[in-house]
Amino acid sequence: MQSGNPVLSRRGAFGRRSSGYAPSVYRLEAMYNAPAYAPPRSMTIDDVVVRSFLTLGTLVVAGAAAWVLVPDRLANAVALAAVVVGLICWAVLTFGRRINPALVLGYAAAYGVAVGVVSHAYNSFYNGVVLQAVVGTALAFGATLAIYALRIVRVTPGFVRFVIAAGFALLGLMVLNLLVSIFHVGGIGIRENGPLGIAFSVVAILVGCFYLLLDFRSIEDGVRSGAPRQAAWLAAFGLTVSLIWIYLELLRFLSYFYDRD
Repeated sequence: MQSGNPVLSRRGAFGRRSSGYAPSVYRLEAMYNAPAYAPPRSMTIDDVVVRSFLTLGTLVVAGAAAWVLVPDRLANAVALAAVVVGLICWAVLTFGRRINPALVLGYAAAYGVAVGVVSHAYNSFYNGVVLQAVVGTALAFGATLAIYALRIVRVTPGFVRFVIAAGFALLGLMVLNLLVSIFHVGGIGIRENGPLGIAFSVVAILVGCFYLLLDFRSIEDGVRSGAPRQAAWLAAFGLTVSLIWIYLELLRFLSYFYDRD
């Protein structure tokens, strides 16, 4: 009678016919100790770093391509289309229930095109401002990471609520300024070269750095709680959104001082 046990029968564990000899003691022990399934690997800091480099690399490559290839006469249309595509990717990633690496990279590519077009326009008027904004963004990221690592600012639930409220308040003021600008040149003045515009940009940059603190806290919590490896893509997405915000606000802020010169 043939045994139903794959070890004792002539068919192995994967349904292949064995050569007829009995398995060794070590092979039996290995088969006995093998897990029934391989548990999914948890997210690590290295996973976040690698995926962040991929996402930011896509952003930079798309931005450089847009800078070189998009003609000035099509710049506004291309930038608007890229922003719309990026917003769609952002909405699906933010409100959807599944982690999709393609959407993360799609968001980075779309906003890379928009950032590249905007950067080229700024550099045409204020030569050198783009390099300064890139360096400033890198310094802001490093300083915020150091502040978080040293626990100079603690990300408490109250701090999280404050940062989210501040972000929505800034977006609300931007929308209001856009609507008012339709009927009044300059809107309410938060995007003009003056004390109010400078103060608004400073606050916007600080809020962007605060969102980086939330990103760092989310990454730390994910690693500690054993979040799935795919969650690293969401961490990279959050970092990319915050860095784009800081870069664009720095670009505008620095341009004010070029005007004054």
